[in-house]
Amino acid sequence: MTQLSHIAEDGSARMVDVSAKRLSAREATAVGCIRLHAQTVVLISANKIAKGNVFATARIAGIQAAKQTSHLIPLCHGLNLSHVDIDIANVECSVEVKCTARTAAQTGVEMEALTGVSVALLTIYDMCKAVDKEMQMSGIRLLSKTKSDV
Repeated sequence: MTQLSHIAEDGSARMVDVSAKRLSAREATAVGCIRLHAQTVVLISANKIAKGNVFATARIAGIQAAKQTSHLIPLCHGLNLSHVDIDIANVECSVEVKCTARTAAQTGVEMEALTGVSVALLTIYDMCKAVDKEMQMSGIRLLSKTKSDV
């Protein structure tokens, strides 16, 4: 079995040393879903949620969260992201959020993409909780990650 990279030989947590790695162009895309009542979807679409424009706010929250990942996840490296995109789409009685993050770095951006999706979904939940008490978030996962020489 492969040893976990964030665990030292003595069992303590450690940050992985990536200083010897070459810079490469990296991209990761994550996705997640929040199930809503049909009426909640209608309210969102009509911009009738009391807290404001749900998708615009969730998009900004997801981008901001991706940029702050190393402040939230203790062993993540701080990355200078070159791009973060949050795509939000209605899918039946659900809303699907995709986050794509890009950088040129010595380590990947999958945690940034996953954090972006998670916080965007949490923002939708927060903005709609007054009208929908049965929302459920699910399926948060990494869809893809790529790495190429710069």
